[in-house]
Amino acid sequence: MEPPAVKSPLNYPAKCFSYSPAITLTSRRQMLLRRRKLNYVRTASLALKFPPVIKECENCEVIDARVRKRKEWIHFVGVGGCGLSALAMLAVKQGYVVSGSDIMWNNAMGALREAGARVYIGHSELNLRKHNDSMPDALVVSSAICGDNVEILYAESVGIPVYKRGAWLGRITESYNLIAVGGSHGKSTTSSMLAYVLHAMGNDLTAVIGAWVPQLAERNIICGTGGNFVLEADEYDCCFLGVTPQIAVVTNIDWEHVDIFQDVEAVKTIFQKFIGQIKVGGHLILCGDSLGACSLVNKMGSDSGASSVLRNDAFQISTYGISSCNDWHPLSISPNSCGGTDYKLFHKGHHIADISLQIPGVHNVLNSLAVIATIHALFADQKKFLSSMASLQLHLQKFEGVSRRFEKIGIVRGCHIYDDYAHHPTEIQAVLQAARQRFPFQELIVVFQPHTYSRLAALKDDFATAFTNANRVMITEIYAARERNLWKISGSDLAMSVVGPPSEFIPSLIQVLEMLVDQISKDPDHETVILTLGAGDITAVGHKLLLDLQQRLL
Repeated sequence: MEPPAVKSPLNYPAKCFSYSPAITLTSRRQMLLRRRKLNYVRTASLALKFPPVIKECENCEVIDARVRKRKEWIHFVGVGGCGLSALAMLAVKQGYVVSGSDIMWNNAMGALREAGARVYIGHSELNLRKHNDSMPDALVVSSAICGDNVEILYAESVGIPVYKRGAWLGRITESYNLIAVGGSHGKSTTSSMLAYVLHAMGNDLTAVIGAWVPQLAERNIICGTGGNFVLEADEYDCCFLGVTPQIAVVTNIDWEHVDIFQDVEAVKTIFQKFIGQIKVGGHLILCGDSLGACSLVNKMGSDSGASSVLRNDAFQISTYGISSCNDWHPLSISPNSCGGTDYKLFHKGHHIADISLQIPGVHNVLNSLAVIATIHALFADQKKFLSSMASLQLHLQKFEGVSRRFEKIGIVRGCHIYDDYAHHPTEIQAVLQAARQRFPFQELIVVFQPHTYSRLAALKDDFATAFTNANRVMITEIYAARERNLWKISGSDLAMSVVGPPSEFIPSLIQVLEMLVDQISKDPDHETVILTLGAGDITAVGHKLLLDLQQRLL
């Protein structure tokens, strides 16, 4: 049996939306909107001078918590996921009545319940009828939810508007200066760093992040009253095509979601559409080191052919990267005493400042450059940007990172335990480079849980060469997620293919845990780094390993 063909984004949006994605209004609202155009003005933040946005909307409704006259009820289907849980928490903080459902309980649902949302385990039409005999004003649906979900079918049968995540994002960001951070890798850290730094600098922004950020009070959102909105813009299921950013960031382009995109050219096509959503007069912040990202815009070559200028008539373009050909680039990159990275920041050949990060890795140097370039684009006045550089430097240095991005779990005797979300070859190479920067001489043992059969089948050769910085690699069985194994592939296939360090296939996480506990206990003071990698349930291994070692050795 041939493996299934992957979905192509070329026919977006019709193919990506199996149920009503558009803004659907009640009859009463439609009648009101037919009579007049609605004008919404959001003033700029006092901290960063950025032009206000004036939107004229015909046959649409822009949601603003400050002008709503009554509390609307929004129900989120698949509320436990990182994307939807953030949107649900933002809705709670903005004054909506919020409910949501998912098939399994998790910490995000617990946080929502503590904040005042009603959350249910399991999907049922009863979830939509449990609040004073009323019904939700809208349903927001995760990309992971199928169109035949019982809550969706019930909502459509009684006329409740149903939104996929991308359409809802477009609706709630419409009246903001939207800064959308996209890219195949690095968008969670970049958007988190940007939101944290801007907020620390005094900008009263709103932000939605698809990851847990320990330094944010609400972990994955900021609910402000200013004009700026920082969004982690996800290409999965073409979600980011629902928004129209004033500033868009593209960190890189890679073939990541192989179940959605047929090849890297299909990824480029959808990112081309994404930057086409940038408002006229807006700004594109682009990693100039990524050939895929640079292919999205026009190039004007120089006479020498040594470099080229990226241009687009509809919006400005700024580039960043390690290469000095970029507008923003670093020199003298070196590890620092905090375990992070120092570098000298240059803009168009001029030394601007010395930057110090406490998070390691060249990829985080790139992420910080994207943040700096974006904040520069927010300032209308170059002198005001330079006068704020000391504050920008300080808060970049204070940023501690994102959960599951080279996250320190703990130390027992000589054993350092870290966890990372990396589930793609490019991400694995980046985090192993960061690990080697922080621990240049320690034994590095990597435990990798492949995520989805389709990704391993498509990228097995790239995975095989991604572990060269490790001393030893343990490969577990594949985390299936949403898939069936139509490719007849196993984690053992990857274990036999790994190039460089010794590797072995250990099917279950329980077996991995037992082997690590036994090995470390035999020589507990041996300097060892255990790094668990993957997007599945492997995240629990590091915490359990820490507990077991503490009980045995301390």
